[in-house]
Amino acid sequence: MKVDLFDFELPEDRIALRPAEPRDAARLLLVQPQGGFEDRTVRDLPSLLDPGDVLVFNDTKVIPAQLSGMRRRGDAVAHVDATLHMRVAPDRWLVFVRPGKRVAAGDRIQFGHDGEACFLGQLDATVIEKREGGEVLLAFDLSGPFLDEALHAVGHIPLPPYIASKRADDERDRTDYQTIYARDEGAVAAPTAGLHFTPDLFAALDARGVERRFVTLHVGAGTFLPVKADDTQDHRMHAETGHVSQAVADAINAARARGNRVVCVGTTSLRLLESAAGADGRLAAWSGATDIFITPGYRFRVADALMTNFHLPRSTLFMLVSAFCGLERMQAAYAHAIATGYRFYSYGDGSLLFRAEA
Repeated sequence: MKVDLFDFELPEDRIALRPAEPRDAARLLLVQPQGGFEDRTVRDLPSLLDPGDVLVFNDTKVIPAQLSGMRRRGDAVAHVDATLHMRVAPDRWLVFVRPGKRVAAGDRIQFGHDGEACFLGQLDATVIEKREGGEVLLAFDLSGPFLDEALHAVGHIPLPPYIASKRADDERDRTDYQTIYARDEGAVAAPTAGLHFTPDLFAALDARGVERRFVTLHVGAGTFLPVKADDTQDHRMHAETGHVSQAVADAINAARARGNRVVCVGTTSLRLLESAAGADGRLAAWSGATDIFITPGYRFRVADALMTNFHLPRSTLFMLVSAFCGLERMQAAYAHAIATGYRFYSYGDGSLLFRAEA
């Protein structure tokens, strides 16, 4: 499909720079397969679900994945910024480096706050391999938990470009850009639909009899990359790693068998379940990397509903929701959201989408 079909105009003032307070006070646009749109709030979620429905959350935890450093090549020194993308070994990460032209295989990079060295004198890495699109494989001198500790000391929360271009990250973002149930470190971007949940909302969902299940997909920085191809078939997704436990697979299979709905909280949960599902829609324990790219025409196997924020134009995530509800339906929903003042992107409002019939 032509990527231009997924374009739309978004006024700058619709981009949220901070989340709603409290989190569950955010607006929620209800999108059914047919009919008008309903303007609700996230606090209404329990009343929109049935007892026995299953909410599936991504419990990945965001790490301070934004680094600033100095590239050293002999006596030549240049400043570079790096965003961790996917861990491939205890001491190795795939990263996006800017400006990419400043690094080459064999270069040494020293990372630290404002050029200051850290953690027993320095946090150094070697450029092992340079790939397309500014992607680089780095081997750090530290490994495992020692590297993790250094990254927490040196790194910044990797705010999305549309926020980072308007303000610097601060200590508040270390809490705001993390779900209350985050557990498994490894993401470099938050599963933002989950940012709306609070202990009070969890209590209300429990009282309603809605089940909660957790999977893990470590969100990569590739989620923010624009689709530069003219046609969707020419776009390459970056892989992300995750896992689904057998207990969670069994619970979701049981819910589907008894006629309850599977409601994915965020596109990351949905992409993981769709990657793990068999052709018949049944789930089993699964672990690995996925680069699944969902566009209109895809036949969903597991998800009945999707809670998600509002996404960028021409993005793979807007393509996903268009596959879920239909392109014309989502174009109309986004036009409604823009006209009625919904806040967009990571810190913005949410939507609850019910899948269109294939």
